[in-house]
Amino acid sequence: MSAVLSVPTLAQAAIGQAHRVKALQAPAHAPEWKQMLEELGFVAGEHVAVLARAMPGADPLVVRIGQSTFALRRAEAACVELEHTSTGGLTAAAGTGPAGTGAAHA
Repeated sequence: MSAVLSVPTLAQAAIGQAHRVKALQAPAHAPEWKQMLEELGFVAGEHVAVLARAMPGADPLVVRIGQSTFALRRAEAACVELEHTSTGGLTAAAGTGPAGTGAAHA
């Protein structure tokens, strides 16, 4: 029996795990965050991964979206709903990774 781990938002994503943006949900107190995130490239279907979290407190997060890298506060990252990809870790999301992963780069 295998457990299926759900990662509903970018704020909860594991470091290095590849995902795709599913949707954006801005909080009522900051509806402008949705537009800001879209302008940064957080649009449905785009590859995204958490590269690092600040210590202590895990805030902000370093995230890769497409070919760009940003620092987001956890509250902003919580607006990004995710769907897991089956293509692997950072190789698929960031275009980088350890040698020998078999990832093709265009």
